[in-house]
Amino acid sequence: MTNPRLTSHSRSVAGKVVLVTGAASGMGRAEAHLFADEGAKVAVTDLRQADVDAVVGEITAVGGEAAGYVLDVTDPDAISAVVDRIRTDLGPVDVLINNAGISIGAPIDADDFEDSWALAIDVLLTAHQRMVRACLPDLRASGEGRIVNISSTEGLGAQRGTLPYTTAKHGVIGLTRALAVDLAADGITVNAICPGPILTGMTDVIPTEHREKFARRRTALRRYGDPEEVAHMVLNLALPASSYVTGTVIPVDGGQTMKND
Repeated sequence: MTNPRLTSHSRSVAGKVVLVTGAASGMGRAEAHLFADEGAKVAVTDLRQADVDAVVGEITAVGGEAAGYVLDVTDPDAISAVVDRIRTDLGPVDVLINNAGISIGAPIDADDFEDSWALAIDVLLTAHQRMVRACLPDLRASGEGRIVNISSTEGLGAQRGTLPYTTAKHGVIGLTRALAVDLAADGITVNAICPGPILTGMTDVIPTEHREKFARRRTALRRYGDPEEVAHMVLNLALPASSYVTGTVIPVDGGQTMKND
């Protein structure tokens, strides 16, 4: 005879429809893979068809379920059209992961500062609320919708020369907290992850010796993180069992934000 479970909250996302923006590389790709491994139906979205198809192919080759969509998160009409297609292909969206991003910095007196500022805010912040608005009917209908916004440790502090990026990432944290309050009555949780130094395409351009020096000096674990380590925290926040966690801002940074020596 099988013993009855003593716990009542599910740690399974099997069958859930998970929309990941910026899913063709780095943290987004790791998130898409992990959710598919856990039985979710994953909507892989990014800018280029070939990149999207590659990730979908990786997932389906090992028995996972995924569909790919070209999406520019700065285009409101494209967002609405893609979310409609996802509903038709996979079902209503249960989990939204706002991961799409760019690395952009400019000093306040740069000639192109206005352009850099506008692009950073559009991609890194405004797109988040557009995605939420497009998915909101589905998330409400679910009764346990999950939104995970990817901010950055730059949303908790600042480095020289990253003004547009840093401002946008601070905004993601404010958006997360406000949405957590506004959407709580619908059973929707909204949380933010702040990755620190992670091995992605954005950090590949940094010389290896510079990365290693930064990690030894700035992180308690003395290394860069792997995208999958971020993805596992995203998964934790998306679980049905995480129903009492909302409005949180969680660094995944190897101890960077708490290291003072």
